[in-house]
Amino acid sequence: MTEPVKVALLGCGTVGSEVTRMLLDDPGELAARVGAPVELAGIAVRRPDKHPELPQELVTADATALIDSDVDIVVELIGGIDPVRGWLLSALRKGKSVVTGNKALLSEHAGELADAAAESGADLYYEAAVAGAIPLLRPVRESLAGDRITRVMGIVNGTTNFILSAMDSTGAGYAETLDEATRLGYAEADPTADVDGYDAASKAAIIASLAFHSRVTAADVYREGIAGISSSDITAAKSLGRTVKLLSICERVTEEDGSESVSARVHPVMIPRSHQLAGVSGAFNAVYVEAEAAGQLMFYGQGAGGAPTASAVLGDLVSAARNKVAGGRGPRESAHAALPVRPMGQTPTRYHVSLDVADKPGVLAQVAQVFAAHGVSISTVRQRDRRSTASLVVVTHQAPDAALRSTVDEIDKLDVVREVVSVMRVEGEAE
Repeated sequence: MTEPVKVALLGCGTVGSEVTRMLLDDPGELAARVGAPVELAGIAVRRPDKHPELPQELVTADATALIDSDVDIVVELIGGIDPVRGWLLSALRKGKSVVTGNKALLSEHAGELADAAAESGADLYYEAAVAGAIPLLRPVRESLAGDRITRVMGIVNGTTNFILSAMDSTGAGYAETLDEATRLGYAEADPTADVDGYDAASKAAIIASLAFHSRVTAADVYREGIAGISSSDITAAKSLGRTVKLLSICERVTEEDGSESVSARVHPVMIPRSHQLAGVSGAFNAVYVEAEAAGQLMFYGQGAGGAPTASAVLGDLVSAARNKVAGGRGPRESAHAALPVRPMGQTPTRYHVSLDVADKPGVLAQVAQVFAAHGVSISTVRQRDRRSTASLVVVTHQAPDAALRSTVDEIDKLDVVREVVSVMRVEGEAE
């Protein structure tokens, strides 16, 4: 009989409870998949007395002692950076494989964790860190390892997608829809990490690192949230056959001289309603991957929740356990390209600019002159007159984001412009 693979679980919240259930409910099936019994050796929680539902012989408040015991795999579902970072580094340096869903930690310290894993021969798996149950990171890291990924664009935060989808379908404002999302449990009591884009930026850093074989951190990712999106923005998008989504966009950018860099950004965009991502509603996630040989691929499903995320954790746990039984190793970090991160100002984007202007001759000419002065080409212009004012909507061709931003800043100073009503980037349309 093969020796059991012993597992330490750190944290037992919504996801951890599901992982515990899945480990204990059908040990025979799990053993058959791994090739050896999988034994839950202990569960570290901050307050053991708050978990009477757990087998008490497994519960401990001493995470360090549990990690230092004779366990083979450490599953971390606590979140945050400290003290988790120290615990996982200790486990990896002692040759214990780690399975984690900690996007905040990975987006800042994935390189350090990968180095520790490589030195000891341990495995580091983290499928659950991005898009819940959707198998995304493994295909990017393994299935497409022989291909050249050029772009990964997607909806990776269910809370913001729920809010924007509801605003689009009901016509309600941002604050009203956020309150509804909180009431239904789609938004946390403090939704800052979601609505300000921090959660999506952490995931973008992880995706970009894997897709482009370069170390990208959350600090490298340009970030804007959705708090500034109004019902007027949603209406304007509808009138143009578009919808508004918060997208994570990671690209490999090639210069004219052949040099390459990585662009990683998170911000609201207008996309055509015909685009594959436009129909992703509610709290679902979807990620669109473009590769030179594979072409266009799309991954869709539940991006959060206890059971879906636990599914991703168990998948990683089975892989790590199989490697332990067979004496093999999982994939190592691939950061050989070491591409620099391109500043947002140099990244090519397109803008949708809505202006409230004076209704008199020559206004459009003045606005167009500012665009031309900054080297920004106009794609389309729409104008609607209202008594003494007019609404002017300009959609640009691609230009460096800094040039577009400085264009808008200068237009805002024109005497004939009463207000720059909104500015939003445009994606998913042919030039």
